[in-house]
Amino acid sequence: MTEKKAIIETGWNLDNSYARLPKLFFSSLNPTPVCSPKLIILNYPLATSLGLNVQALQSKDGVAVLAGNQIPEGALPLAQAYAGHQFGHFTVLGDGRALLLGEQITPQGERVDIQLKGSGKTPYSRRGDGRATLGPMLREYIISEAMHALGIATTRSLAVVTTGESVIRETEQPGAILTRMAASHLRVGTFQYVSKWGTVEDLRALADYTLQRHFPDVDADDNHYLFLLQEVIKRQSVLIAKWQLVGFIHGVMNTDNMALSGETIDYGPCAFMDAYDPATVFSSIDIHGRYAYGNQPHIAAWNLARFAETLLPLLHVKREQAVKLAQDAISDFTELYHCNWLTGMRAKLGIFNEEQQDESLIEALLSMMQKYGADYTNTFRALTFDKREEDTVLFGTTEFAQWHELWQARLGRQQEPKSSSYQLMQNCNPALIPRNHRVEEALDAAVKHGDYSVMEGFLDVLSSPYAHSPEQADYATLPPPSTRPYRTFCGT
Repeated sequence: MTEKKAIIETGWNLDNSYARLPKLFFSSLNPTPVCSPKLIILNYPLATSLGLNVQALQSKDGVAVLAGNQIPEGALPLAQAYAGHQFGHFTVLGDGRALLLGEQITPQGERVDIQLKGSGKTPYSRRGDGRATLGPMLREYIISEAMHALGIATTRSLAVVTTGESVIRETEQPGAILTRMAASHLRVGTFQYVSKWGTVEDLRALADYTLQRHFPDVDADDNHYLFLLQEVIKRQSVLIAKWQLVGFIHGVMNTDNMALSGETIDYGPCAFMDAYDPATVFSSIDIHGRYAYGNQPHIAAWNLARFAETLLPLLHVKREQAVKLAQDAISDFTELYHCNWLTGMRAKLGIFNEEQQDESLIEALLSMMQKYGADYTNTFRALTFDKREEDTVLFGTTEFAQWHELWQARLGRQQEPKSSSYQLMQNCNPALIPRNHRVEEALDAAVKHGDYSVMEGFLDVLSSPYAHSPEQADYATLPPPSTRPYRTFCGT
């Protein structure tokens, strides 16, 4: 049995509001202890912001908590129940290899989930072993921290520990546990689970909890549950637009992977696009391109429609009126997303105001990028510093020369000087992204050779993506040509 031990000096300040919800929503249990935990990486800035003592976290007792061998004071570990549509098919899911330790109350008074991922079997494990391997846990650490630095709402990684035990996947691999921080782990799939197997009062309890946790500003006279739906839609419209603006591809946009808080959650087969192509898919299991880069806004709308369906009993006593309210709310997503995307694209091109032809200017550039196989990130970076020699294929064409003339004329019609436009572009176009080949290099060095210096250096340059510093230049280079497309895996 896992030992329960108070570790006050570490700074844990845990509450357990989710554990006070109906028992249908979760299963209480402790992590499964591991034989020989070792701290691999600790997120110092995040730990400090959470009110945790980084020295205590690196001690034997601190690492024991991160490994699930000890339970901190105030924790009530539980696995959350949820369902979801995976590639369009509904299934029962739940935290099969993760446990929520509790909710840390930060020095700023914020409430955030602390979850151990890879901490052992739960009632929702199905045929899984409840464990995780080192590579995918480090991958989540790298990508989630890169997303945070890019200014995109995301769960974050506090630490990764190895367990001293092997995990069998295709081969024998080192086991690991990730400690994840999230605004919450409430998902569209959480509501789907309760809608399917709970009562209307269970559903109301979950909706009220979600409102209190994430959307407390609802007016007393409003339809609270319509407000909840509308606010979730707004947050997702912002999130998905930001994904598209940096070329991020989630890979598994199942409904259980859509967080109601508006954070990016569950970094499985995710990756960043190199050459611009809306059909880009990296995930080895997405054989039909359901979750391709260009499909992400449509899938988000589909997922939100599933969320709206769960809320129908709460939206109105008459079902037909409830359906009308839900449909009207969902129909707003496309326009909200488009406005967020268009605003972001204007900023990437240094445009401060609005003109009717802006979208055609943007689409013309994207069309040329796709036609000539131009790198998405580097094209915008080159425009930011007017370094057109960096892509001789696109930038050497007559098409681009004509477009560039139109763009410069557009910038000239603004009150702001062009110097301000280029500063705006510098603030919105990253110098680098976590290039797929760089991620693989870092993981290969860490997992196969025990060399974490490659990952540490990578994380350092990723932490300030808009700095455009000289040391970032090498990380912006493209991978050598390959005869095989890059593929990512869930790593479960």
